[in-house]
Amino acid sequence: MKFSKKSRYGLVALIDLAVQPETEYVALNTIAERNEISTQYLEQIFGSLRRAGVVNSVKGPQGGYRLSQKAQEIRVSQILEVLEGEYRLAEETGDSPISRTIQSMVVDPVNDGLTKILEEITLEDLAKDYLRHQKGEELMYYI
Repeated sequence: MKFSKKSRYGLVALIDLAVQPETEYVALNTIAERNEISTQYLEQIFGSLRRAGVVNSVKGPQGGYRLSQKAQEIRVSQILEVLEGEYRLAEETGDSPISRTIQSMVVDPVNDGLTKILEEITLEDLAKDYLRHQKGEELMYYI
């Protein structure tokens, strides 16, 4: 199982947005430049996020995007559902004993675990970890 570029870029852009002041709108091209992502691709991603109520936007020279709610209230599962539609393993389609075994022993436990993990992680958790890693990079020096 692999996250699509759309989900990865969406998470990257939302982490970038989450570390900005809550009251400020951030231009999409600024987020794109900082993270080396195509502005056109981010426009598509942010269109989905805006329609789902994850971000708000304002048009114009002082416009841009900001989170529609606090980062601690936005779950990674919510973001992935907006961007992927469905991120869980597909259910077994057969009704044979083998299909039922695969469903009960593999698919169900994987989906339950994945859902549990992604519902526990918030955008705030990602932003804090990002800042911790960023701070660690600034402290590194080489001899």
